[in-house]
Amino acid sequence: MNPFEMIVVIVLICVGAGVVNNYFRMKANRQADAASDADMDQVLGEVDRLKERVRVLEKIVTDQERQLSEEIRKLA
Repeated sequence: MNPFEMIVVIVLICVGAGVVNNYFRMKANRQADAASDADMDQVLGEVDRLKERVRVLEKIVTDQERQLSEEIRKLA
């Protein structure tokens, strides 16, 4: 084997190893992204539930009858 062929073979081996390395990295990143997406969906669901609870509490606090009964209780 002449020196030129050896250099070509070495370069091809290095490029092939780089491609395989990038493939495994991308595969690992996809799995991590899938886990992150599941966590994000859970957090968004919890935020939606908390927003609904805040709406209910705001409705209770701004209720006219509740304010009137609170004023009557303060007078007594």
